[in-house]
Amino acid sequence: MGKIDDLIKNKCPNGVKFLDLEKCCNILDNKRKPVTKSARKAGEYPYYGANGIQDYVADYIFDGKYVLVGEDGSVINENGNPIVTWAEGKIWVNNHAHIIEEIEGVSLRYLYHYIQTINVTSLIHGNIPKLNQGDFRKLQIAVPPLEVQDEIVHVLDDFMLLSAELSAELSAELKARQKQYEYYRDKLLNFEDDETLGAVHTHTHTHTHTDIT
Repeated sequence: MGKIDDLIKNKCPNGVKFLDLEKCCNILDNKRKPVTKSARKAGEYPYYGANGIQDYVADYIFDGKYVLVGEDGSVINENGNPIVTWAEGKIWVNNHAHIIEEIEGVSLRYLYHYIQTINVTSLIHGNIPKLNQGDFRKLQIAVPPLEVQDEIVHVLDDFMLLSAELSAELSAELKARQKQYEYYRDKLLNFEDDETLGAVHTHTHTHTHTDIT
């Protein structure tokens, strides 16, 4: 990953800063609307819950590009990482998934990949597993300059595209590619532990959006 290492050394000589998630995106949870199954009118628009599309309905409440993160129910995988879904276009989202949109200076696609690397096991509580609003907003995000984010996204999206192309081939090969993607995702986004990146934490709640451009 020489190009990314070089970019980080040149663009982040003092290390990569960490910010609360709420400073890296717009959180749209207050615009979600749950609809009981019996009250839904069938249609063409995806109806999203904690772990992806649950149904198709006749109306939508969001139109754009979003990242959805499971709030309650099936919210983490076997590795303790959040269930994260990429959603585009006209959609409906119920109150079982947090929903975020992009702000200037932080790539939404970068957040999609990065959030999947965070272990949230210690934050999940209750008989019905829940990643509550307060903990979600305070998730720590490494925020390198946008040029670095874009290069990381390019590499990881290429792995995902290759995996999709292999879906019709041997399942063992597809599984191997998925493991390879996860390996490089975790390596590329582990700013804290990779000594070659010189990453440092900047735990503060006083940053404005201009801090991350």
